[in-house]
Amino acid sequence: MGPLAGLKVIEMAGLGPAPFAGMLLGDLGADVLRIDRVSSVDLGIEFPTEFDLRNRNKKSVAINIKTEDGLATLHSLIEKADVFIEGYRPGVAERLGIGPNDCLRINPRIVYGRATGWGQDGPLAMSAGHDINYIALTGALHCIGAKNGPPVPPLNLLGDYGGGALYLAFGIMCAVFQVKQSGAGQVVDSTMIDGVTSLLTVFHAFQQMGEMNKERGSNLLDGGAPYYGCYETKDGQYIAIGAIEERFYKTLIELIGLKFEDLPDRNDRANWPELQARLATIFLKKTRDEWSGILEGTDACFSPVLSLEEVNSHPHNKARSLLADVDGVTQPRPAPRFSTTPGEIRYPAPKPGQHTIQALREWGINEEILTEGLESGVFFSR
Repeated sequence: MGPLAGLKVIEMAGLGPAPFAGMLLGDLGADVLRIDRVSSVDLGIEFPTEFDLRNRNKKSVAINIKTEDGLATLHSLIEKADVFIEGYRPGVAERLGIGPNDCLRINPRIVYGRATGWGQDGPLAMSAGHDINYIALTGALHCIGAKNGPPVPPLNLLGDYGGGALYLAFGIMCAVFQVKQSGAGQVVDSTMIDGVTSLLTVFHAFQQMGEMNKERGSNLLDGGAPYYGCYETKDGQYIAIGAIEERFYKTLIELIGLKFEDLPDRNDRANWPELQARLATIFLKKTRDEWSGILEGTDACFSPVLSLEEVNSHPHNKARSLLADVDGVTQPRPAPRFSTTPGEIRYPAPKPGQHTIQALREWGINEEILTEGLESGVFFSR
């Protein structure tokens, strides 16, 4: 059992940071109950259920909370929960009768976690958006991309998952700790623009120090530095170099067959284009795997750039058991790792309503309510 065994979490079905945060808690042992909509259980989802890995380690209950009986059942569950998670637009949870005031009135110890892109207030609060929009407003997107090219979205890792889900999960557990001290629950407001701005702390410092050029692709960590970036190899693959420290850079230069004294001073940014061109020429002379044979495992700060399909075949990743196979579906293992209470993938992602009867019984809903709810359509069970 993981370190969060015994923590009871209710997660309202949705997209974005909320389900990923619920997965993180479930991976580490929390009992996560996902509340799905009765009206949408037969409408399909974005991809087959078994591949919606954000829903692993959760049980699904389908309840029509727009009915009096359905809302009453959800309120009964909230009374027993430690954590409640929702990712609605501002005001939606309140209209449904499951806003922070509703939940804290029912259960004064509950931690109410909510995730949005823009926040609960401000001129854009009610506007639609996605990861790319949120990271654009924080300045993060402006910094990512090739020189003289457009900004490049870093998948949706930065807004949805880094600035949103991770801060939500962290905030929830901070509030859970505080409940143990004070006995009082509270609201955790995780907003993607807040989280991403927090992640940019060091870069705001760089900017004020005069160490951050406005032009992307011309800075230390954005691919501008010749010793921190990606290079194409003879076979059309790529390698990643991160030799920031001088001693690591010297190791790199020696191993690729160049002489340190014959190269322009890397500390003068005016020399970066020439140095980058010299390195690019060298790296094109061998394949990615040939460079791996020379540089991998040294202090040159080298890695081959692997595709997702290749990740599980790399010796280091295999030794670490980075990915797991669960019912024929390859997926990342829970992180971080714990020495005595490791997380685990206890069960795969459920179909909506798959655990309605089982989970409601486990959470103490009586048989009469279950029977009536099934007959009336308040509950849906597969």
